[in-house]
Amino acid sequence: MNAASSRRTHIPTTTHRKITSMCQHQPPCPTADSADREAALLVAHHPEQGWSLLCNGVLLFEDTGELLPNGQIIAPHRPLGTDQVVRAA
Repeated sequence: MNAASSRRTHIPTTTHRKITSMCQHQPPCPTADSADREAALLVAHHPEQGWSLLCNGVLLFEDTGELLPNGQIIAPHRPLGTDQVVRAA
């Protein structure tokens, strides 16, 4: 065994991450899997970069898109009011 091979370590690869909740509130905030996940409290807020981190691990973007802790992407879902609808001429 040479010096280079003795320094190698085996790092197991996996596609699943253990997701731990950051929420320490009572009652606890909605989980990332809940329909009301956006109601969780803010942990970090960076409006200059356009994102916020909720205590359930959800990254919430200013365009209303979301990135869930399991990697699932939620497309932006900002509703358009009738004053924002543009008609073609």
